[in-house]
Amino acid sequence: MGEIYDAAQIHVLKGLEAVRRRPAMYIGDISTRGVHHLVYEVVDNAIDEALAGYCDRVVLTIHSDDTVSVDDNGRGIPVDMHPTEKRSALEVVLTMLHSGAKFGHKVYQISGGLHGVGVSVVNALSEFLVAEVFREGKAYRMEFERGKAKTRLKVTKKTKRQGTIITFKPDGRIFKEIQFKYDILAARMRELAYLNKNLAIVLVDERSNKRETFRYPNGLADFVSYLDSGRNRLHKPIVIEDKRNGMEVGVAFEYNDGFVERIFSFANTINTHEGGTHLSGFKSALTRSINDYARKAQALKDNVELTGEDGREGLTAVVSVKIAEPQFEGQTKTKLGNSEARSVVESVVNDKLSGFLEENPRVANKIVAKVVAAAKARAAARKARELARRRSLLESDTLPGKLADCSSEDPAESELFIVEGDSAGGSAKQGRDRRFQAILPLRGKILNVEKSGLNRVLSNKEIRTLISAIGAGISEDDFDPAKARYHKIVIMTDADVDGSHIRTLLLTFLYRFMRALIEAGFIYIAQPPLYRVKQGKKERYCYNEEELADFSREQKGSKFDIQRYKGLGEMNPDQLWETTMDPDKRTLKRVTMEDATVADNVFKTLMGDQVELRRQFIEENAHMVENLDV
Repeated sequence: MGEIYDAAQIHVLKGLEAVRRRPAMYIGDISTRGVHHLVYEVVDNAIDEALAGYCDRVVLTIHSDDTVSVDDNGRGIPVDMHPTEKRSALEVVLTMLHSGAKFGHKVYQISGGLHGVGVSVVNALSEFLVAEVFREGKAYRMEFERGKAKTRLKVTKKTKRQGTIITFKPDGRIFKEIQFKYDILAARMRELAYLNKNLAIVLVDERSNKRETFRYPNGLADFVSYLDSGRNRLHKPIVIEDKRNGMEVGVAFEYNDGFVERIFSFANTINTHEGGTHLSGFKSALTRSINDYARKAQALKDNVELTGEDGREGLTAVVSVKIAEPQFEGQTKTKLGNSEARSVVESVVNDKLSGFLEENPRVANKIVAKVVAAAKARAAARKARELARRRSLLESDTLPGKLADCSSEDPAESELFIVEGDSAGGSAKQGRDRRFQAILPLRGKILNVEKSGLNRVLSNKEIRTLISAIGAGISEDDFDPAKARYHKIVIMTDADVDGSHIRTLLLTFLYRFMRALIEAGFIYIAQPPLYRVKQGKKERYCYNEEELADFSREQKGSKFDIQRYKGLGEMNPDQLWETTMDPDKRTLKRVTMEDATVADNVFKTLMGDQVELRRQFIEENAHMVENLDV
């Protein structure tokens, strides 16, 4: 007999209990990403005050005890009695889901947090939270513990200031690790400051006495200049701003002499990294405006046809809309769905850009020349792609000879290990589980795609082999992540300088040409051991210097032999399986898109042309290196 299923089995989770039971539903996960998401939710409330015109300064402080405070000079959260809940409005906002002033349009015409779950979720997932409100000449204070009121609302003093300070500490019972990363928070604060012209956002880290103020009087133009720093820019940022049908549209873009398209889109300051209707509107208008001008200028010769992809080669752009009723996909807000956003953005960009090109022929001619060159290169790339197909190197049933495929035809369980060289490939092939693990050895370093166009990319033998093995195609014409033959693509390189370089080259290629695979969570980094320690007949593997030091301390003077692995080829097949490939024992690091602008900047710095930027990056980050082979 099964369990009785009746009304008594129906559980009702009251208050914020549902948030504590299923936190990932509200903040994405309970790892580093989720911890930082709590901060963003509180900051977004301050940003909403700025959008409404009542706040021009936000101070985010990371305290030495792993607490965070967000201080704004807005109007302050209301503290008067709620007419139906019979509690202060502050308590209602902090303890009840779907409460707030953002469902109507009297208080906030535009806001990022429209679901009314932001700050209440932060409260629910915090060990403690303290709210300080400054309104109408008085300072108020109320304390909470794991989502529940711990004290009553109290008046603490008289004051002339206005605003709100929220101080909280994430709950160690919920989160695996509580450690706020300065660089992650700085990237988001910088982004918000660019998107809100003249808003000052101050980030203070009491742990390291570090302090930065982000304030940009030129807004999106400054943002594009920052994104394109270190590149050879063809002109100054073109800025388009207008308000139509109750929607604010802001666009800034410029071209450089590179080959990579970089477009970042936002809706109500929320990073819509999956794009949406506003991005579609911009792309459509950009293509049409450039084509129209090129035809009028009689710049299209030799039967050259311009496509949208041509018009975005070497483009760096930011598209931002502020809309009263945004339709996001879920609480994480990664894609905008409002159909009207496409038509408004398209209309604004068409009108303004067409006028700009007519009035600025020198800039217009540079852009058209760049786009026409891209079209010619695309035509050459298409020929290369067609030739590759005829050789069965791209879309065909014939897989590259180097690939030792798995027997499973289910992508969900299939794994592709990309390894460095034939020696490591031999060990991996012998040590793998042939049922679901495929091995692809690559010879040497692949092309640095950061400095190359699609035509040259497709001419590289190792890249063509990789494209063929993955099976999802390449470029806008034929790339489809749903066709990927493996849902785990694991980069497994040696633990030396060359291995790190190869890993970076592979990640650069995947980020620039198969980014959807990263967003889908298909890309991983293998973690092979650095040392094998042998003591008599006993063996132990150490994955870093710290583990080796801990082991050495445990032995208290006992003798043991240490073997340092410089390459995977030095490992026997059974050792490679046991340490790096066995799903029950291995450690894989998933490559994620924490912040697209940060990721873009890192690839640009590490793999671009500017040596000075790369030197500065190394100097600033050298202290974080764990293992260095020289």
